[in-house]
Amino acid sequence: MPPTPRDPRFEARVRASFARQAFMETCGARIASVAPGEVALDVDFRDDLTQQHGFLHAGVIAAVADSACGYAALSLMDSESAVMSVEFKVNLLAPAAGTSFRASARVVRAGRTLTVCAADVRPRGTDGALGEPIAVMQATMMALRDRPGLTD
Repeated sequence: MPPTPRDPRFEARVRASFARQAFMETCGARIASVAPGEVALDVDFRDDLTQQHGFLHAGVIAAVADSACGYAALSLMDSESAVMSVEFKVNLLAPAAGTSFRASARVVRAGRTLTVCAADVRPRGTDGALGEPIAVMQATMMALRDRPGLTD
C-alpha cells in the first residue's frame, strides 16, 4: 500500500521547490516523476559535468540522488515543513557512462522529524533503456518547522 501524504498538494510543493534549486538547474536535472514517497529525477550527460576520464562526475550523481531523496521525503511531510539533508552515504558501483541518468528515490521510513530514503542512479543507453545501477544512496532527511524562510 502506498504511503499517504500529509499534504494533498504535495506534488505542487515538490515541483515548486525543485524549480527554486539553482544547482539542479545548473546540472540540467529535471523531475521525471512524483508520487507519494517517491521521486525520480533525470539528468543528461554533458561534457561540462564530467570528471577527468570523461564520465559524469560523482558529485553530480550524488547531488541528483540527494535531491531525489529530499523530494521523496518532502512528498510525505506536512505543508508547514521544509526538508533538509542530515546525512547520506553513496556507493559508486560503476563509472557513470550513458546518455542520461535517472535517480529514483523512495522513502524507507517516514517519521515526524527524520525520514530515511533510498535511491539508485541508473544510466540510460542510446536505446533509451535504463541499465543497472551505477550508484546507490541511503539518506536521512529532516523536516524543518517554524523556521522563517524555509517553508517549501
